[in-house]
Amino acid sequence: MVRLLFLILLSALAGPLAAQSAPADTSAAAAPSPSVATIGPLATEAFARLPFVEKPALSPDGSHVAGLFAVRGEQRILLMPVFGDRSRSVMVGVPDQTEIAWLRWVNDDNLVVGLYALQPIAGDNWYISRMIAISRTTGKVTKLLWDVGGQNGADLLWVPTDGSNHILVAAQNSIYVGEDFWPSVYRVDVTNGRKRVVLRGRSGVMDWGVDHFGRIRYGIGYSDATTRATLLYRSGGEGSFRLIERASLRNEEELTVPFLFLPGTDHGYVIDNDDDGRSVVAEIDLATGKPVRTVYAVDGSDVDGIEMSFDGSRLLGVTTTGRDRSIRWIDPVMAEHQKTLDAASPASTVRIESYSRNLDKMLVRISTPDNPGLLYYYDAATGALDRLAAINEAIGGKRLSRARLVQYKARDGLEIEAVLTMPRGRAAKGLPFIVMPHGGPWAHDELGYDYWAQFLAERGYAVLQPNFRGSTGYGEDFLRAGQGQLGFAMQDDVSDGVRWAVGEGIADAKRVCIVGASYGGYAAMWGVARDPDQYRCAIAIAGVSNLRREVNDFGGAVRARLYRDQWRKMTPDFAAVSPINAIGRIKAPLLLIHGRKDVTVDHGQSARMYAAMQDAGKTVEFVSIPLADHYFTREADRLTLLGAIDDFLRRYNPPD
Repeated sequence: MVRLLFLILLSALAGPLAAQSAPADTSAAAAPSPSVATIGPLATEAFARLPFVEKPALSPDGSHVAGLFAVRGEQRILLMPVFGDRSRSVMVGVPDQTEIAWLRWVNDDNLVVGLYALQPIAGDNWYISRMIAISRTTGKVTKLLWDVGGQNGADLLWVPTDGSNHILVAAQNSIYVGEDFWPSVYRVDVTNGRKRVVLRGRSGVMDWGVDHFGRIRYGIGYSDATTRATLLYRSGGEGSFRLIERASLRNEEELTVPFLFLPGTDHGYVIDNDDDGRSVVAEIDLATGKPVRTVYAVDGSDVDGIEMSFDGSRLLGVTTTGRDRSIRWIDPVMAEHQKTLDAASPASTVRIESYSRNLDKMLVRISTPDNPGLLYYYDAATGALDRLAAINEAIGGKRLSRARLVQYKARDGLEIEAVLTMPRGRAAKGLPFIVMPHGGPWAHDELGYDYWAQFLAERGYAVLQPNFRGSTGYGEDFLRAGQGQLGFAMQDDVSDGVRWAVGEGIADAKRVCIVGASYGGYAAMWGVARDPDQYRCAIAIAGVSNLRREVNDFGGAVRARLYRDQWRKMTPDFAAVSPINAIGRIKAPLLLIHGRKDVTVDHGQSARMYAAMQDAGKTVEFVSIPLADHYFTREADRLTLLGAIDDFLRRYNPPD
């Protein structure tokens, strides 16, 4: 009965998955040359335009590109040749109320896509993950492991390197704790969905890991009752696992999980802290747990991500938390490619988005903080750098409002970094001002193109995006400085950014509003409650009004207790810092915007705040967008969003 219920729900998740022929207007048009002339004000529609492509992924041979392409105002999964006849492209619609987590080429002909959705299960809302495979040659869409009865069925562990069609995936087969609850590892044929069990689930083990040969080398055990994790390891692809490490996640201990195994040894590469507290790439002896050497470290910065070769056998580069947050290429071939590309556009940010298995062809995005950028195809063998498209064709190569990084001191002396965008064509003095805290809160804003900030600047506002304490990207100490300070010092950091801008003469103290989305939406609501005399208005987009309700909803996650503990470390009293409990202190008009198909923050968070504000006689407006998700991935929804923001600001904080 439970399995039948799950299959019914998964059928609802699926929606229309049939591949469609790509319409003619999806062909990548050549982007216009950058404009150096003065341009007039851009319409809202230009900023609402969906990016040409998100999550672009080059096929292993470099001949095709897959990604989430903008097609007639909506995102579609599209597989198309980089050059040549694009009428042979394959297009698949994104299932309704479903979000795309990732895309990965299995070989030159087949793509796998990870999906997730929030579905009602056993009287609660649970996140469910599944995968589909898409053939670029036939257009066939195949559901993978949709017949398993568990919550998570999309943990892709390994793809082949010989062009074959079999992948390794870990998936649960039941929602109830028991033998089938713990994920088993399946070998799955992406062309027809046929599967066989490679390793049966083991009690307590929620995650499995493989080496680049596809051999299962480790398992990660976890108990939510104790919030303790364990690392199980075996030297080869067969035999028994043994316990090599324990960690108390509640006490912020971490397992040293390898991302690369060195053939013929028990050594592996991990991201770990060195003696100076920096996050580095280190080689360790997994059998003994002893460090061997530091593989890569960056002065004044932490390693926070890795770039691997297509076959997973080599570390090509790392991403870092430095100010530029760039990729540092360790591989000499990729380092030389980056050097060549940087020289082609020295005043821009040049980022290699995806690369072929031979590292000789790649997708490259060249952008600046005042332009969304252009997408190029680089063929290293010929040296050709071909422009494919403008990321936003309505803007093209036009240069908009300039942005820069600034630093200011919080009231307790902590240095805060922020992105400041100044409206073009206006003197940098006494400007109407928007402070825009980011979501997360475990995230950060970078010095790059931000369509919300640019839209607001185009309307005449200076925009400050503060990376308040608790933000990522500034090291472990800065991240932990947010603990116990949600609604307190974290919010003060935002307010102190406003005071800094006023003190610098940039902002007019009487014309300041706060705007944010997700956690930033919470910060916008809480900002006008905590500092009611500082803000003229507030706009909360997909915001959290009741922290207690939010942190107790983890979509049926196995680590729910751990997540609750992590949130409880952020503030001593959820109720005391929830905007819905502080409406009496709010003076400023508040605009709430929320998509009804948001699967990240429940639409009810805004609906309940709206009702409570109305009951209290406060000035409040609510724009509920029927088809919008958390990220506003439909152009029509972005247009509604930006139009509502523009209208509200013109009435309560006019730019002129």
